[in-house]
Amino acid sequence: MEARDITASGPAGITRRLEAASPRYGEKAIVAALAACALLSVVTTTAIVIALIGPTVGFFQDVPITDFLFGTDWFPQFEPASFGVLPIVVGTLSVTLWGMLVAIPIGLGAAIYLSEYANPRVRKVVKPALEVLAGIPTVAIGFFAVAFITPDIIQKLATSAPIFLALSAGIGIGLMVVPIIASISEDAMGAVPGGLREGAYAMGATRMRVATRVVFPAALSGIVASIVLAISRAVGETMIVVLAAGSTPNLTFDPLQSIQAMTAYIATIATGEVAQGTTKYDTIFAVGTLLFVITLAMNLISIRLVRRFREVYE
Repeated sequence: MEARDITASGPAGITRRLEAASPRYGEKAIVAALAACALLSVVTTTAIVIALIGPTVGFFQDVPITDFLFGTDWFPQFEPASFGVLPIVVGTLSVTLWGMLVAIPIGLGAAIYLSEYANPRVRKVVKPALEVLAGIPTVAIGFFAVAFITPDIIQKLATSAPIFLALSAGIGIGLMVVPIIASISEDAMGAVPGGLREGAYAMGATRMRVATRVVFPAALSGIVASIVLAISRAVGETMIVVLAAGSTPNLTFDPLQSIQAMTAYIATIATGEVAQGTTKYDTIFAVGTLLFVITLAMNLISIRLVRRFREVYE
């Protein structure tokens, strides 16, 4: 259809030309750039999966998958070798558990304070300072766990505790993910309509009741998303568990025992000491694939929970 010149009279008798708008090349370029970014993320994820699948399939040609998933002994570098992955899976879950027991109360407490109690001046100072914690290198947090948390806190309370243990790594991971929980939860609470708060205050509710009985449930989808995101981040953490948790594959949730996490094992073996193409070397791909599947499952659970508890306001 050809563009036609049409004239129309404005409210003050001004004649306006109504014609086809000129192409907005800048806007089209922005859309194309955003689409390229989205496509890049998909391509990157696909490439990672492809890189993991090949060696993983080769590994399972030598090691039965049932022995790998359900075996309780993890000694791939010894003779005879044992490839039961459960000890390092339990080690990963152990440091994640202790980390979340530290991070969730602190993160949610900080989010409630920033959203419901702090005045704007305090919020402008505290929230950026809290988010700076997310930028601290994890190797520094791991060193802090080994040099301070273990000797000055844990070993003074439990004198028989070793220098490398799950609790120290868990506390370090907890400190690392506190900004994730606090920031996302505070944003979710800030998105709750003010009318809900005003209605609760009008009925005589205290500030604590408004925060815990009105705002918190209304922001539950965002809070759940922040916690699951923090768990996924904790499961994939490497340097803190390498430095603070040790390298002993123990099938235990005892926080005062040395353990080995999945990421720590990958970091240890991938240093080049094991010959490539061997079954021992392919274990890092099998463990990496399992770690990828665990993280993917957590993200799917997060999406389902967010949809389940999402609140829509008009």
